[in-house]
Amino acid sequence: MRHPLPKPRTALLIAAAAVLLAACSPVKLLNSVVPSDTYALEGGVSYGPAPRQQLDVYRPLANTLPAEGKRPLVVFFYGGTWTTGERAGFRFVGEALAARGAVVVLPDYGRSPAFKYPVFVQDSALAVKWALDNAARLGADPSRVYVMGHSSGGYNTAMVALDARWLGAVGASPKQLAGWIGLAGPYDFLPIVNPDARVAFNWPATPPDSQPLAHASAASPRALLLVAREDKVVNPVRNTGQMAAKLQAAGVPVQTREFDDLGHITLIVAVAKPLRWLGGPVLPPVLAFLGLPPDAGK
Repeated sequence: MRHPLPKPRTALLIAAAAVLLAACSPVKLLNSVVPSDTYALEGGVSYGPAPRQQLDVYRPLANTLPAEGKRPLVVFFYGGTWTTGERAGFRFVGEALAARGAVVVLPDYGRSPAFKYPVFVQDSALAVKWALDNAARLGADPSRVYVMGHSSGGYNTAMVALDARWLGAVGASPKQLAGWIGLAGPYDFLPIVNPDARVAFNWPATPPDSQPLAHASAASPRALLLVAREDKVVNPVRNTGQMAAKLQAAGVPVQTREFDDLGHITLIVAVAKPLRWLGGPVLPPVLAFLGLPPDAGK
């Protein structure tokens, strides 16, 4: 389908974000301006024996509501076409959610080309299993564990939440999840066009059941799907639109939120406090889905 040209305000905001993110590396830029005194960090925790099977935990401070034992836990998977990304670069996500009462687990996972499908899904499932097993110790409610991801991390999220094979292989189940949150995730992308994704999925020998959409069913956890209408990287209609429709048809509670003034990258960086002017609000629907109070401008 044809997409209209970006609205003037949309184009301005996206251009402004591009200038900001080009000024220095996105990691350095965001980490230099995101608060560091709003959470407690437990870094470099191993969830498996491989070098990239490590995670960081962002915990709310003692005086942050909800109280310990009642907090939601969010396992967040970053994007990067399964080829790039480091957990340290997404501190802004950990801070944004931990400062508002969620325990956040932010794992690394095996990347292409060294590791191909299904290794990154298996790593993701193992990280979620670790989170489920450690939720109570971290001050979270074990019945309120969520998975969340952006772009290719949204794919990992969807596969763990929808395809029971992966959690089942490590002794857990999607039934233990309170829900999943996808931001601009690719859920139905065969045939594969992106060169990096072709390598990651060994195209054309990519199994059809590698697609999250194939696993959406009445047994799926409830979902929150966020997307930029003008996303030029992951088609929002084919992916988010189809996923929402299939979940709804199966009777699964699903909420969707479309943003006119955001793009593929700005959809996730808009959760960072210094960049929330980009055109969201992205954070409030996430907080509401997690059962946390509305953002009070923190």
